Amino acid sequence: MKTIEVLYEDDECLVLNKPAGLPVQGGKGASVNLDAILAGLREPRPLLTHRLDKGTSGVILTAKTPAAAAWFTREFASKAAKKQYLALCALGKSAPNEREGTIRTRLSAKGVLKDALTRYRLLETAGGFALFRLEPGTGRMHQIRRHLSQEGLPVIGDDRYGDFALNRRLRGEAGVKKMLLHASRLSIPLQSGHALEVSAPLPGYFLEALAVFGISVPAGERLNSGRPGIPPGSE
Repeated sequence: MKTIEVLYEDDECLVLNKPAGLPVQGGKGASVNLDAILAGLREPRPLLTHRLDKGTSGVILTAKTPAAAAWFTREFASKAAKKQYLALCALGKSAPNEREGTIRTRLSAKGVLKDALTRYRLLETAGGFALFRLEPGTGRMHQIRRHLSQEGLPVIGDDRYGDFALNRRLRGEAGVKKMLLHASRLSIPLQSGHALEVSAPLPGYFLEALAVFGISVPAGERLNSGRPGIPPGSE
């Protein structure tokens, strides 16, 4: 765990700040993955409850018991868990008309079009680039990346749905070598009735890219460590 930051831990869960480039599960060419790392370093192995794309950094929650895994998996499936992401995108000619809104374009899943919903807020723009905060309302594969690409707002460094020519240019001119999409916050109910609030700081390469493009992170988006909150509705 020397290279993976622990954001929060209790008897039910272990929440990590996954680095970009690390697959969550094994597969072809993915012998080094988060699941395998956990198996080698913790006994019993923490159990995966949700996923992040290989190139996405940030908050990922694992469960420390089968009962906790079942609980968290249900919370994710029921949309009780709330996830936020930060993404640096190319504006091109597609700057949003509103600073916040919802993308509702349907996405194909195994050949079938399914409803998909991503809420966005435009935080900052400079020089043809924009920093967005995003909240997925559904869980389609690569949803945020696909939605942004379809809106003409490709995530910088995205090697599947992005602007490939721009990515090559920025790699050479600005040293941007990783996808600039980060799972920044997670809020999820605990079995105790409290809500766990966890945030992950932006990785250094993301901050360096923002500095190069002249974009600052608004004060309200600066991130803290994880903590259990008060029971929902008790304020």
